[in-house]
Amino acid sequence: MNSFSWSGRTVLVTGAEGFIGSTLVDLLVEQGARVRALVHYKPYGDKGHLARYLGGSEVEMLAGDVRDGGRVLDAVAGCDTVFHLAALIGIPYSYDSPGAYVQTNVVGTENILEACRHHGVRRLVHTSTSEVYGTARTVPIGEDHPLQPQSPYSASKIGADMMALSHHNAFGLPVAVVRPFNTYGPRQSARAVIPTILAQLHAGAREIKLGSLTPTRDFTYVTDTARGFLAVGASDRAVGEVVNLGCGREIAIGDLARELIAASGSSAEVVVDPARLRPAASEVERLLSDNSRAREWAGWKPEVSLREGLVRTSEWVAANLSLFDAERYQV
Repeated sequence: MNSFSWSGRTVLVTGAEGFIGSTLVDLLVEQGARVRALVHYKPYGDKGHLARYLGGSEVEMLAGDVRDGGRVLDAVAGCDTVFHLAALIGIPYSYDSPGAYVQTNVVGTENILEACRHHGVRRLVHTSTSEVYGTARTVPIGEDHPLQPQSPYSASKIGADMMALSHHNAFGLPVAVVRPFNTYGPRQSARAVIPTILAQLHAGAREIKLGSLTPTRDFTYVTDTARGFLAVGASDRAVGEVVNLGCGREIAIGDLARELIAASGSSAEVVVDPARLRPAASEVERLLSDNSRAREWAGWKPEVSLREGLVRTSEWVAANLSLFDAERYQV
């Protein structure tokens, strides 16, 4: 596996303009891959975190939508590897519009799978989420943990995962499923807990209002997650399997908020806001990964500690505060 090289390989990344996708694109470019980026079409031409590649030769930009099977078929043509990250994300909106999640996450994934079958790609790496496990029944959570659809979002991702694995079992498609635990770092939108807290802190908030403080999460710095994608994409052992990408450590949301206050140099206080509490049966209380497969099959391990990652993220949010509306987001 150590001899595997991305240099010269044509690689498609869907959802490439996003938080994890753009970080993955950066790593692929650094390692000499010929990168093709499928980005969601926007009439105003914004390419998000890939804007620095516009006009250059390092990344080929393709506007499209994974729900469009024809466009996906064209995007996959000639590719050695496909990293499928495009998805409709976020739990709260899935309560309001579950059908949209099915169309993008399940139907869109099926389009990717069929295109990869048609073109005979060497490897497809499909992106799952630790949310599919729901509240942990046993910890740490291994890949054989029961899947629990506690939100329409997680249900749609379970459906997409099963479609991906079915294409391996039924058609021999060389697909591996990566299941990141909570990824954080520069470029993450304020939809997520860490950047929304930091945006409020750097805007001068004296109180950080949160929902439940007791749920725990396993946070992985974004470059570690992106390296995990590459490691799984190079691992033959991972084909037809699910691989967790998590650090194997957990922290309660209340404790995380206090770490963020320290990282930002603030003296704010944490306050519980009942309006931000999720429905009891929907709240995932505990996530802690078993990353043995990633370590043993792909040679991956996290390199950035939580404290160092939070400091880096705090510095990035402070430098990009104009991108955030600190009053808009709820946790």
